[in-house]
Amino acid sequence: MDQAGADYWRVAVVEDHRLQRTRTEEVVGAEAGLRVVFSGETLPDFIAWVRTCAPRHRPHLLILDLGVDRGPDVDPDHVRRLVDAGLRVLVLSALASPRQVRAVVKAGVGGVVGKRDTEEDLVAAVWAVMRREHWITSELAAVLAGDTSRPRLSDQEERALALYASGLTLPSVAQSLGVQRDTAKKYIERARVKYAEAGRPIPTKVDMHREARRDGLLDDV
Repeated sequence: MDQAGADYWRVAVVEDHRLQRTRTEEVVGAEAGLRVVFSGETLPDFIAWVRTCAPRHRPHLLILDLGVDRGPDVDPDHVRRLVDAGLRVLVLSALASPRQVRAVVKAGVGGVVGKRDTEEDLVAAVWAVMRREHWITSELAAVLAGDTSRPRLSDQEERALALYASGLTLPSVAQSLGVQRDTAKKYIERARVKYAEAGRPIPTKVDMHREARRDGLLDDV
């Protein structure tokens, strides 16, 4: 083990709900070979602690809740920096914001566990991430792929919608897609119809921008 001679892996827990945090500590601490070395409410608290911590005491794994009731949610850029520094990260989330979870998945976290999953799932996920494997259930993968109210758009419809909602003119959208203006317009109109059928009408560009951002379509534009 890469543990500076210790016979256990060091784990940190960040969760602002005390009961959930305490139970997570208990479940993880009951595993032979794991020890909780930090427990706190927010990611900034953890970052402040780890900066003062000797390397031999730093955790190998961070179990991280993304939502904070009394403060800002977790910043994916902070997560990316931790991952780049070599820390393994396992997200434990209620999935209130699939878009935010998708953002931290892009940041390089090793796995995602839902708060409705079993404690056995949590333990399995911990060990999978410790082995530098990826963990996510098929159910969670479906949620992260898009919520149930998200219309199913073709690739071109999605791209046209994202470009137009980002502020481009219709001719500019057509040029970006490499199609004629009328074709780009058809893609956008089809997207509008599908959103209306899903109960999320987008008659104006403002509406379109709001719903596209909600669905994470503007992240890569």
